[in-house]
Amino acid sequence: MAKRLIYQVYTGKRSRLYDHCTASVKAYAEDINSKESPRNKVDYVIQTQPIMRIKPDVFATNRSKESYEKYGGFLPIFEKENAFDYWDRYDQICIIDADIWIRPGTPNIFNEMSNETEFAGVVERTAPILPWYQEKLKGYTRMQYSTLQDVDWKWNESGGHFFNMGMMLMNRQFVMYLPIQKSDGKRQSGKAFIERPEFKRFVDGLGAWKWSTDQTLLNWWVKKENMQLQELSWKWNALFTAIPNDKIKEAYFVHFFLKDKLPNGGENVEELMEIVQ
Repeated sequence: MAKRLIYQVYTGKRSRLYDHCTASVKAYAEDINSKESPRNKVDYVIQTQPIMRIKPDVFATNRSKESYEKYGGFLPIFEKENAFDYWDRYDQICIIDADIWIRPGTPNIFNEMSNETEFAGVVERTAPILPWYQEKLKGYTRMQYSTLQDVDWKWNESGGHFFNMGMMLMNRQFVMYLPIQKSDGKRQSGKAFIERPEFKRFVDGLGAWKWSTDQTLLNWWVKKENMQLQELSWKWNALFTAIPNDKIKEAYFVHFFLKDKLPNGGENVEELMEIVQ
């Protein structure tokens, strides 16, 4: 028996695209439950209000004031880690960004993980990405990861070896990296995790991390901890526009990761669905 959770965060301004994507994720969880044994039920949780309210150090941050003041003084990009607070109830957790659409009939992603896996995700450079994104990826990875020399990023001509954290899949063993807190005897909460001193430089957006989300922080951490990692097929986190349209039709999870660059800001959902289906 495995208790499983799919977790999403959808706070702030409403969007037709996000509404459509999150509805597809909820439907996916329901579809899994219609096919799997009740002993392996998948619960679906969507967080619609900020909980952690992570704030950068206003005296040290390199982030623009607008990046956090427009959200009431906190950074919503770290709210996903609130899912860590659910480890007392679940054996496996999958965190899925609100801009990911799941194709109907997609297999159960939890069955993709091996028993030994602690963290699984999709490595961007392994996808059939287009030349323009290949070039962008090279610059991005060197900017984000070249100064983090205490772990092996497996550099090659395509850039560094990192997971796109729009979709994260974790097994129960993951909790071993969240120490028990003396204050309450519980595993480290998501908020306490992000507020670790070693992550302050990422939260404050120092240097090249000025515009970073939780992606660089998490990639450095999972490698620093020498977790048992598993690379999933690109089909589980396919980057829309970065992958040819004929290939995107093969994807299980379609990630509309550049919403601002989509026609009409992605609000013409019907047009997008014609492309991906």
